[in-house]
Amino acid sequence: MKYLRRFTGITLSLILVLLLVFSLTVAAEGTGKQATVLFTHDLHSHFFPQKTEDGGESGGYARLMTVLEQERQAYPNAVTVDGGDFSVGSLVQTLYTTQAAELRTMGAMGYDATTAGNHEFDQTGVGFAKMLSAASTSGDPVPALLMANFRPSGANPDQLDIQRSMAAYGVQEYLLLERGGITFGIFGLMGEESDSMAPTSGFTLEDPQTAAQRCVDALREQGAEFIICLSHSGTDEKKKASEDEQLAEAVEGIDLIVSGHTHTTLEEPIVVGDTYIVSAGPYCENLGSITLSWDETGEKTLVDYHLTPIDESIPEDPAIAALTEEWKSLVSGSYLSAYSLTYDQVLTTSSFDLKQPEQGTQAENNLGNLVADAYLWAVENLEADSPNVETVAVTASGILRAPLYAGDITVSQAFDVLSMGEGETGTSGYPLVSCYLTGKELRAVMEVDASVTPLMPEAQLYLSGAKYSFNTHRMLFNRVTEAELQEPLFANEFGVQGLAQLENDKLYRVVSGMYCAQMLSTVKEQSFGLLSIVPKDENGQEITDFSQRILRNASGGEIKGWYALAAYLKSFGEEGIPQQYAFPDGRKEVSHSWNPIELVKHPNWISLVAWLVLALVIAGVVLLVRTVIRWRKNRRYGGYGRRHWFGR
Repeated sequence: MKYLRRFTGITLSLILVLLLVFSLTVAAEGTGKQATVLFTHDLHSHFFPQKTEDGGESGGYARLMTVLEQERQAYPNAVTVDGGDFSVGSLVQTLYTTQAAELRTMGAMGYDATTAGNHEFDQTGVGFAKMLSAASTSGDPVPALLMANFRPSGANPDQLDIQRSMAAYGVQEYLLLERGGITFGIFGLMGEESDSMAPTSGFTLEDPQTAAQRCVDALREQGAEFIICLSHSGTDEKKKASEDEQLAEAVEGIDLIVSGHTHTTLEEPIVVGDTYIVSAGPYCENLGSITLSWDETGEKTLVDYHLTPIDESIPEDPAIAALTEEWKSLVSGSYLSAYSLTYDQVLTTSSFDLKQPEQGTQAENNLGNLVADAYLWAVENLEADSPNVETVAVTASGILRAPLYAGDITVSQAFDVLSMGEGETGTSGYPLVSCYLTGKELRAVMEVDASVTPLMPEAQLYLSGAKYSFNTHRMLFNRVTEAELQEPLFANEFGVQGLAQLENDKLYRVVSGMYCAQMLSTVKEQSFGLLSIVPKDENGQEITDFSQRILRNASGGEIKGWYALAAYLKSFGEEGIPQQYAFPDGRKEVSHSWNPIELVKHPNWISLVAWLVLALVIAGVVLLVRTVIRWRKNRRYGGYGRRHWFGR
């Protein structure tokens, strides 16, 4: 009986303790709040699934919608937002100014808010305004568009028209949103780097940190309990280049930053102070979800964070699938019909992958080689009145936007590779343009690839019609050791490529996409004045307007870069892409040798000046050391050494 009473007492005590803990937990939960945010960024018009390297599929808005609905069932009060660059990346972008397919589809998927990224201005500020007008006049639901620090410049002649379109849509700096008993404050930012990548926007950037603090203060004053920043700025492994981490450090009061622009995938949030930074990766690869709770003191706790892959295992939502098919049909009728092509038409096949260049490597890339060869092929086969002169084609890593994986290759996939920009007619896709450079300047183009790429990976170049080699350990801006013209394989019936030395003062024709061509004239600035490239016409006169240098077909139409690629691929027919593209073909040879002879041969004036400066520095150091030694000797021997020196 004694032991029974003791056991009963202990049991009752435990029950009381458990009840107390439970009641305290309930009380704590009753005073706390919880918010769930679903997020994407850098969707880039990826309405349809894309092939993946492993043979699967990734993305597609109909599948994204299915996952959104699943998350909303689990979190009924979730807010859905996007971090910008929702456009440019597939053929559906050709409807950007007329249908606003991106915003209208996001509205159909229930997005609450988004912000503008740099690619929303690829068709200039006027194109952006047309897109907003198309969205607002459609009558369809659309997400709030939040832009706190990016507005039309006072020097923009179209400023008033753009402002009217923004007002009609309802563009605002920030938004207050009530959901599940919580007042959310949401605002949108354009980053400094992303602004620099929208040079034709006609918009001006306010300092992101200044604008962010203004929005946070205003939202808090109006009762916002949880503040979300939709930032098209991005993060980076290098702290000084990680704009959103700097934003979180500088601005107090941001609870969550949805970070776009750098195409980052964060498996775990970055936490800076009391701010969480999240990224789900680009191209509709994942849907991000974060749930945070906080108590009455404001201290936050991460309850849940996960990224849901949007892949072939996800069924399509029927309503969004039907909507995206409508867009596809419109694309075929309004854009592709001019090329006698259809959206899913198979152009050819490939037995191997053609991948985008890896950052940090300067090696040859088969996709870059293919695109450069397509440009040169277009000169031979598509351009009307093509001059019979030696021609080199150039493309850059930064404009290669998608890979081509093994299997059938369709029209839409060819477009995805070169989806950036627009032509003079306002239609999607950069046109090919031509200019003339001297042999010395063409060598400088190769030097950009050799010397600038480590600092700016997007500047990595791929050439057709030329062969060159460089050593990564040579003096900066003097790394190219050999440079020759190279006859393309498709122009030589014997399959043997002839070589010819570049002549410094001779003019050579250079063909590239509009964007790359415009960047050529900035090389002098990027190289601190050490390299100079001045695009010229066939008479040697400087080109100031590349719109006059667009390559045109027999009917006078622009030859788009993407169409040059599509037509080149189609020329391969059922035989598929030639095996020559499966491996490097030696047109760019990269050496990492420390061989002294290789490091010093063929010096240019930059190397000679650098060596002279180095020699003078060494001589100065030697002289200084000798002077110090003599001074110490004089001190040691009571000045005899000094008297002896002057007495000699």
